[in-house]
Amino acid sequence: MKRNIYLFILSVLIVIFTPAVSKGQGNAVRDKSLIQFSGVVVSADSLQPIPFTNVIIRNARRGTITDFYGFFSFVAMKGDTLDFQYLGFKTNSFIIPDSLIEQHYSIIQVLVRDTINLKEAIVYPWPTKDEFKRAFVELKLSDDDLKRAQRNFELAAMKEIQSQVIYDGGLNYQMAVQQRQTQLYSQGQFRSISLLNPLAWAAFIQSWKDGAYKKKEKQ
Repeated sequence: MKRNIYLFILSVLIVIFTPAVSKGQGNAVRDKSLIQFSGVVVSADSLQPIPFTNVIIRNARRGTITDFYGFFSFVAMKGDTLDFQYLGFKTNSFIIPDSLIEQHYSIIQVLVRDTINLKEAIVYPWPTKDEFKRAFVELKLSDDDLKRAQRNFELAAMKEIQSQVIYDGGLNYQMAVQQRQTQLYSQGQFRSISLLNPLAWAAFIQSWKDGAYKKKEKQ
């Protein structure tokens, strides 16, 4: 009788602990497939780190992004396919080897620059093309003789006002430097007569054309 009781108790214990042992073994097998995956993402042309690159596990909807120095580290599984994505660079993939012995793995991932051609965008100051066409048809251009004469008169008036402006500090300084240079050049000798100097005559004629003497008469 006692023997049958012992056998019954032993059977119950086996039934209770067998699933727990199997579950623990399954966790152990699954934990062996997990690794600490780390690396650095750099540019192929300059080997400079690429910050904030997306590191996505394909078909898993999880991953991470690189920091400011292009470094990343997260938990992945052996055999996972990783996609490295960054705007302006071609997407690159990497498959974690499933034959790894260690529980950590590191790589240096290189991305190649990509040229993105955007479609032409035409910006109009009108909401629709129909409004643009209507505004273009209704546009009234006044380019008759009177309008052209008024524009020319405005230009002449601006030139007249410009000719009456007194010399500023820069021109006064330039004239003072030229006078001082002339004094130093003729120091210790008779001063040259400007009446026979062609450069002086050219400066006089140019000043006359600019209206410098006319301005003095008005003053």
